[in-house]
Amino acid sequence: MNFTRWSARLPGTQRRAAARTDTPVSPDRRGEGSVPAARAEQPTGDTPPVPAVDQLPARDVLDRVPALVALVHGPDHRIAYVNDAYTTAFGTRPTGAPAREALPELSELGLLPLLDQVLRSGKPRTLKSRKAVDGRSYTFTCTPVAEDGDRDTGSGTGSVLVFATDVTDHAEAAERLRASERRQRETAVTLQRSLLPQELEQPDDLRIAATYQPGGTEAAVGGDWYDVITLGGGRTALVIGDVMGRGVRAAAVMGQLRTAVRAYARLDLPPHEVLQLLDGLATEIDANQIATCVYAVHDPNEGRLVYASAGHLPILVRDESGTVSRADEPTGPPLGTGGWIHTSGAIALGPGSTAVLYTDGLVERRDEDLDEGIAALERALAGATGTPQVVCDRLVRSAGVTADHDDDVAVLVLQHPARTGPAGDLFRNAALELLGGVEAAPRARAFASGVLTSWRFPAELHDLGVLAASELVANSLQHGTPPMRLRLRRTDRRLIIEVTDGDDHLPRRRRAEPGDESGRGIAIVATIASNWGSRRTPGGGKAVWCEFVLPKG
Repeated sequence: MNFTRWSARLPGTQRRAAARTDTPVSPDRRGEGSVPAARAEQPTGDTPPVPAVDQLPARDVLDRVPALVALVHGPDHRIAYVNDAYTTAFGTRPTGAPAREALPELSELGLLPLLDQVLRSGKPRTLKSRKAVDGRSYTFTCTPVAEDGDRDTGSGTGSVLVFATDVTDHAEAAERLRASERRQRETAVTLQRSLLPQELEQPDDLRIAATYQPGGTEAAVGGDWYDVITLGGGRTALVIGDVMGRGVRAAAVMGQLRTAVRAYARLDLPPHEVLQLLDGLATEIDANQIATCVYAVHDPNEGRLVYASAGHLPILVRDESGTVSRADEPTGPPLGTGGWIHTSGAIALGPGSTAVLYTDGLVERRDEDLDEGIAALERALAGATGTPQVVCDRLVRSAGVTADHDDDVAVLVLQHPARTGPAGDLFRNAALELLGGVEAAPRARAFASGVLTSWRFPAELHDLGVLAASELVANSLQHGTPPMRLRLRRTDRRLIIEVTDGDDHLPRRRRAEPGDESGRGIAIVATIASNWGSRRTPGGGKAVWCEFVLPKG
């Protein structure tokens, strides 16, 4: 290709500037502020004259450009020119040779198809930050340079100017930044996971699994959390929540709320009272930070979940037949808003049922209504069978959650197994209504002895169980009011003895003085049992219970 002809096809602004250099200015227009280019460029003193653009030798200019420049011609992209910088980077290239043979560095970068596109379309193309064989990174810009005949015929046999800028420093800086972001994200995810339970508690009557999927690729952590808390007496608390926003602040608030939930759960309060306490705490932690939460309690004797919701998504329950129910009410405002009296609701969770608690990242999408996401989750739950972990994984997959999902996802799945045969024999219940009077204590002891004998407990555990039942009944007869009930329950791991009555005054363990005639019952129970506790019941009374761990084998 002729470089004089090529330089003549410079951008229009440069051509016009060059044209003005040789074009005389009409005398009658000089008074309008126009300055002739020749006069403007006139040398003064010893200053050498400034050459016009047309007078600049294109080859000399390109040879001195620090960027890599190559000019290829025709459909085979035969080499018309490479500058000194290109030769220094990749070595001498023979003029006239096709690029596929003589420019292997461009072929390895996948640049030859790009040259074809530039010739066909007549439009420039750019390939950003590619590492070449010399170990450095370049950004390649391919610009069409059509011959005069090509403009008229559209033959596509023109030339392409390849301009490569060394961006190695920028690429290395970008890679260092990406590596730093990856480390920050790994640290953030580690922080988030460390605030979640490292190992879920597995109650006797439930099978539980959970999953947490961090959202997006940003370093910011989220505020999703879940927890499982065994309350004693066979009861289990289940929690899931979501602190709004992202970042360390959200994670810090989440950690404080999760710790507070565990502390309040030890008080064995009704779900709505736990949320009431959490609401006040959330306001104290950060008045501008709100969170949603569901706190639920499972009691195997009742076969249901009693729950309270602070602005959180509804619990879903699939029964043994595969029908999915949604626990919609009652739902109060999120934690941290204050001024709301939360209430508890209930949903059946009998043997063979599966319940799902989840955060909004599982069902909320920008392009669809939230109810549609919940409905899709209901359909997925209706067909999801297997262990809780299998159900958990299937629900996450059905929701399309991937590694680059834009929101955190937490899912908690619990199952109440339907036990039959030998496994069912390990789970037994027995209850006795106590009418009061002097015969109540002997009746309770005889009932407990008969039940524990039929359950074939060892003699030592039998005697301890009868003693604990006797002391709890005696305490209820002395300090409680009717109606009173003694309940014995066995699981595959423990024996649970519980006495309920109509008085809501909770007993406490205290040291009895030598002269005291009472006050030793709870101390005896606490000494012989593995665990004991008490709680108020919804009807205004109380329940006092104790547990014995069954011997293995």
